[in-house]
Order: sequence, then structure tokens, then C-alpha cells
Amino acid sequence: MAEIHDQFDTILILDFGSQYSHLITRRCRELNVYAELMPCTTKLTDLKFKPKGIILSGSPYSVYDDDAPHADPGIYDLGVPILGICYGLQV
Repeated sequence: MAEIHDQFDTILILDFGSQYSHLITRRCRELNVYAELMPCTTKLTDLKFKPKGIILSGSPYSVYDDDAPHADPGIYDLGVPILGICYGLQV
């Protein structure tokens, strides 16, 4: 059986701890866009697909905190559109 990522273009949503991450994922899917929600600690080497776009969720953290979560820097080199929401925009 083929992977769903082989059948559909996929948007990667990286969850930084926002209470709305699941809602964002559901709304994308309601718009007939397949979205995969993964933790922000996900490494690009662990992805089994190349996303067509990335959404960085909000977070209760501040980007100025020493222990603030960050995504794998390699996501910025994928050449795909990235939408940052609140905290995700500042990362």
C-alpha cells in the first residue's frame, strides 16, 4: 500500500506547543489539504516525505527564553513556503 504522502501533497505543521495546533491541522484538512502535525523537535532526517509547505505554530514560550524551542534549521533550506503564526513567525 502506498504512503499517503505519495498520493497527496502534504503540508507539515510543526507544533511548538500552541493550543491551536490541532485546530490548524483540522482546518487545513477541511480545505482538502493534507496536513501532518509533528512536534517542533522533529528532525528533517526523520521525515519520510518532502512537504509542499510548512506551518510553524504558536507557542506559550518566548523566543528570548534560553530554553525556547526551535525547529531544525534545515527547514529554511527546503525551498518551500513557510507560514509562521505568532511564535512561529518569530522563530
